[in-house]
Amino acid sequence: MLEIVVKTENGERHVMLPAEELAGLVERIGGAGDRFLVVQRIPDLPDVFAQVWHEAGGDYTLEYRDGSADRHFRTPAEDPRTVVAALTGWARREAGWNGRLAWSPVDMGPAPQVPPLDLDEEERATLEERVREVLVGGFASRAELAEVAEEYLVTRDRRPVSHAQARALADRLWLERVAEQAAWQGETDPERLARAFTALQAAGITARENFTCCRGCGDSEIGGEAGPGARGFVYFHTQCTDSAAAGHGLTLLYGGFDGSSQTTESIGHEVMAAVAAAGLQAEWDGDPGRAITVTPLTWRRRLIG
Repeated sequence: MLEIVVKTENGERHVMLPAEELAGLVERIGGAGDRFLVVQRIPDLPDVFAQVWHEAGGDYTLEYRDGSADRHFRTPAEDPRTVVAALTGWARREAGWNGRLAWSPVDMGPAPQVPPLDLDEEERATLEERVREVLVGGFASRAELAEVAEEYLVTRDRRPVSHAQARALADRLWLERVAEQAAWQGETDPERLARAFTALQAAGITARENFTCCRGCGDSEIGGEAGPGARGFVYFHTQCTDSAAAGHGLTLLYGGFDGSSQTTESIGHEVMAAVAAAGLQAEWDGDPGRAITVTPLTWRRRLIG
C-alpha cells in the first residue's frame, strides 16, 4: 500500500491505495471534470505534493513541490506509465525517483508575507487550545484545521484571523503534532478501534467514526449511510472524539435499523465483541438504552491530512 491520499477533480478521495489503483486513476483522467489528480503523502506536509494534468488526446503534465514555492517543478510525459512510475517513486520516497525526467522550475512568484496575529494573550491561548483539540482528535485535514482557526473567534462585527494567518497557525501546530507522533511505536488505540469498525462494517453493521456533530444529527443521518442488508449501526460523533482526545474515554452509540430493543441489544453485544477482539476494553451493562464507553483509552490518532 502506498501511504498517500489522492484527490481527483471530480471530488473523489482515495486513502492508502496500492500502486495498481493509483495507476488506474492516472489512466482514467482526461475527460471533462476528471482531468487532474493531486497526491499527498501521509501525513500531509505543507507545500509537499505531486499532481498530474491530462486532457484526452494530449500529453500529461506532471508537477511536484518539495517544501516551498521555489521548489516547484514540472515536466511533460507522453504516457501514463511514465507518470505512474514517477508518482510511485515519489510516494515511496525512492532515491532518484525524479532522475529520469527533464524537470523545469515553475515560477510561482514571491511567497506572500503573512502578518502576525493581532490577538491578546488570552485570545491567542483560547484559539490555540481549540485548534489543538481538533488536531489531537486526528480527523481534520490541514485545510479543515485552518478553517477552525479562521472561524473560531469570529463575532458579528469582528473577524480577527485572516485566511492566511489561519493557515500559518494551523500548519505550525500540525507540524508540531507530526513531530510528536514520530515517536509513537506500533499500533495505537484509535487504529485498534478502526479495525473493530472495519470488522463491524463487514458484518453488516454500519460503522462510522467521527460522524456528524452530535447525537441528534447522528441518529437522524446514520440511516442514510446504511448499505443493502445492514442490520444496525454504531458511530461516534465529533463531541465524542473531543472527549476521547481529552482523555475521558470514547462513547459509542449504536442501534438496530428495525427500532426494536432486542436488535439494539444484539448490536451492542456485537460491538462489545469487536472492540474486545481489537484489543480494547469497554464498559456496558447490557442495557440497550445505554451507550458503550471504550475505556481506558490512549487517544493517539495518526494524522492523514
